[in-house]
Amino acid sequence: MPILRDRRSAPSRPVIDRNTVQAAIVICYRNGEFLPRASATVSVEDRGFIFGDGVYEVWRVINGRLFETDRHLARLENGLRELRIDAPDILRAEVLNEIAERVLSESGLSEGEAALYLEVTRGAAPRAHAFPAAGTAPTVFVMANRITPADALRERGAAAIAMPDIRWLRCDIKTIQLLPNVLAKQAAVERGATEAILIRDGVVTEGSHANVLGVFGGVLRTHPLNNLILPGITRGLVLELARSLGIMVEERAFSEQELFEADELFIAGTTTDVMPIVRVNDRVIGAGVPGEVTKRLSREYRALMDESVAAERDVVTRSG
Repeated sequence: MPILRDRRSAPSRPVIDRNTVQAAIVICYRNGEFLPRASATVSVEDRGFIFGDGVYEVWRVINGRLFETDRHLARLENGLRELRIDAPDILRAEVLNEIAERVLSESGLSEGEAALYLEVTRGAAPRAHAFPAAGTAPTVFVMANRITPADALRERGAAAIAMPDIRWLRCDIKTIQLLPNVLAKQAAVERGATEAILIRDGVVTEGSHANVLGVFGGVLRTHPLNNLILPGITRGLVLELARSLGIMVEERAFSEQELFEADELFIAGTTTDVMPIVRVNDRVIGAGVPGEVTKRLSREYRALMDESVAAERDVVTRSG
């Protein structure tokens, strides 16, 4: 079945009553169909449901425009290749953008801020650990949700906890098997913290859902890219911004002890942006308030997002 159906044969668009609550009109995309999210189902034999056999991406959306489409698609393509899942048509930017535009529009998310979630699994097949027969169609699912940037928390700085990194050894693949991340995030929530900073063999790797960066004597440091961390899109952009601003960058891991000696600490992620961390395990980091390097990078990153999506919107308007 093709990912995009001919408009003439596609299911009719849901009738949208703008006076109803948004939850009643939210739609999603599943294997070539647009349908109300409440009606969307997958097979109980889907390998994503049975094995966590799939990958996902999350895009930041501003006024209906996806931020850094190509970088996210490249990471998704790499994950699919590593797991040997056939790449569906949605990995083409023009296909993704068409699907995203309809999901966002009919869900009432064309204005303001949102997150677009895309998941691809190996598909549905009788349960067996080995891969199913060649030609098994991947399951493709897209949905979007409203988000509200945590600006007030960003102003005062967030708290985190440190805990062991018990994840598998291919953290560079953005798989849907996130149980260790879920447990870490829950541990943070139960202690009134925003994030769990993960420690492997005495070294800070990343957080439960974001990369971790520290400032030491004016130098921005973070774990180098390898199999132990996710190559975060926001992480990469922040490092590029730092270099452009003349901030020295070292992709060199720091230890758990150094974590508590950092002048500044922050996490970076698609829906997190740049978030200062001012306490870890109830110990104050630096001066106990967001530092100047962190605040500058936060401002520059916000400006980058706004300028990028505005420029894209202008291009689309002119071409239309």
